[in-house]
Amino acid sequence: MPILPPGTLLQLMYLKDRLRRLRPGRFVEIGPGAGHISALLLDAGWSGVAYDLEASTVAALEARFPTEIASGRYRPVHGNWLELDSSDKFDLVLSCMVLEHFDDAGERIFIDVARRNLSPDGTMITIVPGSPKHWGIEDEIAGHFRRYTSRSVAELFAASGWQIKHAAGLTFPVSNVLLPLSNFLVRRSEARKLSLSMIERTKQSGIRNVPMKTTFPTILKFLLNERSLLPLHLLQKLFVKSDSALVLYVETEPLHNPVPHRG
Repeated sequence: MPILPPGTLLQLMYLKDRLRRLRPGRFVEIGPGAGHISALLLDAGWSGVAYDLEASTVAALEARFPTEIASGRYRPVHGNWLELDSSDKFDLVLSCMVLEHFDDAGERIFIDVARRNLSPDGTMITIVPGSPKHWGIEDEIAGHFRRYTSRSVAELFAASGWQIKHAAGLTFPVSNVLLPLSNFLVRRSEARKLSLSMIERTKQSGIRNVPMKTTFPTILKFLLNERSLLPLHLLQKLFVKSDSALVLYVETEPLHNPVPHRG
């Protein structure tokens, strides 16, 4: 198990709690990065597919999950999920730090494709950056178009004919306390990415190598683990309504009679 940043661990711990409420089935993950969420789903009894635009990301997933791939439980795909003409249905459509990479039109297309590929009783889980007032260097180098608020997320899904089943702000106050250090580390290691196109920034955002931000010395495994962070996980649950939370977690399902897009 790789050593993960505290914010990532807190997100995974919350997601694990929420997945216990769902019956395992088939999932599709868009933008799987290093595969931490895919691993969580596979361990919980799910099977599924993961799509990514970056070939090296897919290669890393193939190296991480050879047994699951050989058994047919998991399939990483190098491609654009939005452009695939697929009749596959999934019980769970999941994306983490993906939706903010689309412009407004792409954002709506993403949600429409999710509807088309979701089973009748399925759920979509969307994790996005929150608190626009905290826009910073990491948003710039990763190719983000926006950060979200609880209100903007609710309006987005309502306009697309979805209803929110559950929403929460995550990683507060831990990520907020660490944000100045995080911005310093990102600027020092990744400022060069500002010269790249938005699509190239997006492709490189899945697996990053920023010392003490995304990668850590082995000794820190005794600090950066679920057991050690349990008090902070309980703390983040107390602040799920905070407007300053840097991460928003949203579970949605389509309405039976969707409303047309406005504008």
